[in-house]
Amino acid sequence: MTTLLAVESAAVGSPALNLAIFGAFVAVTMALVLRASKTNKSAADMYTGGAAFSGRQNGVAISGDYLSAASFLGIAGAIALTGYDGFLYSIGFLVAWLVALLLVAELLRNTGRFTMADVLAFRMRERPVRTAAATSTLVVSFFYLLAQMAGAGGLVALLLNINGRGGQSVVIALVGVLMIAYVLIGGMKGTTYVQIIKAVLLISGAALMSFWVLTRFGFNFSEMLGKGAEAGAALEPGKKYGLDGITRLDFISLSMALVLGTAGLPHILMRFYTVPTAREARRSVVWAIGLIGLFYLFTLTLGYGAAALVGAERITAAPGAANSAAPLLAYELGGTLLLGIISAVAFATILAVVAGLTITASASFAHDIYAQVIKRGNAPEGAEVRVARIAAVVVGAVAIAGGIAANGQNIAFLVALAFAVAASANLPTILYSLFWKRFNTRGCLWSIYGGLAITITLIAFSPAVSGSPTAMFPDSDWSWFPLANPGLISIPASFLLGWLGAVTSKEYNPAKYAEMEVRSLTGAGAVKTVVHH
Repeated sequence: MTTLLAVESAAVGSPALNLAIFGAFVAVTMALVLRASKTNKSAADMYTGGAAFSGRQNGVAISGDYLSAASFLGIAGAIALTGYDGFLYSIGFLVAWLVALLLVAELLRNTGRFTMADVLAFRMRERPVRTAAATSTLVVSFFYLLAQMAGAGGLVALLLNINGRGGQSVVIALVGVLMIAYVLIGGMKGTTYVQIIKAVLLISGAALMSFWVLTRFGFNFSEMLGKGAEAGAALEPGKKYGLDGITRLDFISLSMALVLGTAGLPHILMRFYTVPTAREARRSVVWAIGLIGLFYLFTLTLGYGAAALVGAERITAAPGAANSAAPLLAYELGGTLLLGIISAVAFATILAVVAGLTITASASFAHDIYAQVIKRGNAPEGAEVRVARIAAVVVGAVAIAGGIAANGQNIAFLVALAFAVAASANLPTILYSLFWKRFNTRGCLWSIYGGLAITITLIAFSPAVSGSPTAMFPDSDWSWFPLANPGLISIPASFLLGWLGAVTSKEYNPAKYAEMEVRSLTGAGAVKTVVHH
């Protein structure tokens, strides 16, 4: 029965049509990226697009950066298979933006220039802090890239009827090569244009599918939820979380990671530098919240619609398993053409997000490690951008290898691990730096390295990696930590380490903190980038 379902699920759509739609999207976006590349002359152009984007443009681009494959494929699949508990991902991802808006966006834009490390190093010993911040950025970017690449493998496998792991590995490698090309050619400006196009396509596609799903139930939302519940998408909490004490703790841990992680994600933080003023940074977050909130409402319809119209058995039997729910729903609603369009949108989603992550990771290495730590701020003209491009190739290669290893995992879950790392290693140091005058270099280093070490250790020995049927290595078992997401332990531990490190060190510079406070609140003294029109 399962084999029959797998064949039926795999044999959806026309591979030739799907490839044609993919090709058209890549051709259009590559043309834009090539056009944008002509204005990339400096590090500011490469990293922040010359800070030439308006709040509205940046808000749309942020939603394009944030609404990843996890949002579209992973959450739709999680809701289709577990119902209420899957929708918790949508709620957590959205609520997280309030933390970013109220605590981080404007202050960060005023204090930094290119990367998160600019803020942390402002009033501390520059070289060790920049090294720590760059290390954290690279680790978070790697975990996030894992999810996107795994999503690419499952999606294209479904569309091109590739069932073997070897064929899916080739697909992941091709996606990696394409994303590296976007970053090398277009820099932040090209990547932003790709994200804006992708955000419009994704939200429009989700709206179209939601409307179409509701037409199948006579626009009776309650009936759709009821049919989805009959098919296994529970309407009450507890199908995945809340079954026992451990799953309840896992839910709290996941919630903490989702809500606190966004404000520590380096590729999101970097977007605040692409606008000319703090006011535009605020505007961009308001736009992002509106668009992201609208999209997450659609995920409810997509998830329950997939449960009712496609069914859990067909979803779990398809290549990509839970991640195939949205494409299979598209095929059920509109046949081959809609499947091709929606899948091209999902593919665009993956490409845009991995390009944003790659440019963040490469900028962090080139700007923080190479230019500031190795060259001590005296890098030859053009060398920093050259190093950033080399770093992008290396990051891309590592992402391809990791994506092949993580292929088949639910990508919403993989992204939640990246959020746990960001919330543990980055958020405590950012908040302490902005709001606590006693914070110093030792506190910063203990918080970042301690948070990273605790989070990665707990993930490595959790059921997410081994010892469970859904683990990365299901046939092995070395897990001893019971929670799938480590946020409940790692986030408080990182805050504690930051406090402990700071109070046990005598380093204290009240004048530098006062300068940072004035700059973060008013923007006075912040580096102003000349905007070329």
